[in-house]
Amino acid sequence: MTSTPRDPESEVRDAVDRSQSGAPADGKVIRDRFSADEIFQRVIVSADEEIDATTRELFFSGLAAGFAITLAFLLHAVVTAAVPGPMGPTVGAVLYPIGFVYIIIGRYQLYTENTLPPVALVLTRLTSVPALLRIWVVVLCANAVGAALGALVLSQTGVFSPPAAAVAVGFGTEALETSWWDLFAKALFAGWLVAGLVWLEHASRDTISRIVLVYVIFLCIPVGGLYHSVVSICDAFYLAFETGTGILPVLWEFVTPVVLGNTVGGVFLVTLVNYMQTRDRYPEPLAERPTLSLRQWLVGWGRSPRVDRSD
Repeated sequence: MTSTPRDPESEVRDAVDRSQSGAPADGKVIRDRFSADEIFQRVIVSADEEIDATTRELFFSGLAAGFAITLAFLLHAVVTAAVPGPMGPTVGAVLYPIGFVYIIIGRYQLYTENTLPPVALVLTRLTSVPALLRIWVVVLCANAVGAALGALVLSQTGVFSPPAAAVAVGFGTEALETSWWDLFAKALFAGWLVAGLVWLEHASRDTISRIVLVYVIFLCIPVGGLYHSVVSICDAFYLAFETGTGILPVLWEFVTPVVLGNTVGGVFLVTLVNYMQTRDRYPEPLAERPTLSLRQWLVGWGRSPRVDRSD
């Protein structure tokens, strides 16, 4: 049987429609709109960057993100304090997303973003569960160090005016007055928002669209009274530095339910749901390569040859 020669124009279009990695660069049915399968393929390919990164690269990228989170904390407190009356918190939320724009457009490592791409690799058995946990632990610790250092600088310098400092302390105080499970529930929705943002970001094709998405979605967190784990770490450390409150009780009563809520919301409400709605999950160059065995997937540190650049 002889195969029908392909139209040269079709070959050119296929080359344009796929990036060097094999991920879709244009939608197959509608060129400026991706299907769910195509978005998932783009997520898979971008996740390889995190899996490929060394611990040092992950840590310092996460550290930079933790520093940048201080911008969200700083601007939220300053603007809230500057606007008197009940409209203060709402107006203060307007500049809250700036730190996240800096992080996501700058491609820094943020813990809550990692509830989608590397988890997608685990669900497709392209990487192991321990490899995912390595990313989570390194990035979360780096984010926490950066946020804590930012809180320390704000506490020990005159960056905040007295009213802004009082507002900043109030963020942590209000959280401690909220029950553990209420914090978890509020963080669950925030985790859903952030992981959903990552999905939408992979459905976008230009930087302007991504900036708008980041701004609008992260604006929903303070406006909705929700909690983001890394901002909460900054809140917690600033409260401890300013008031002498024990940091361990604050981490347990405030930060722990928020981290767990963000994780569950991102993994189960976004990543797992989107995984179940897709069928063609691999870019064409990866489709015929073997996945990890069950043992490799559960206890190994390796990766499938599908995403191994050394092959």
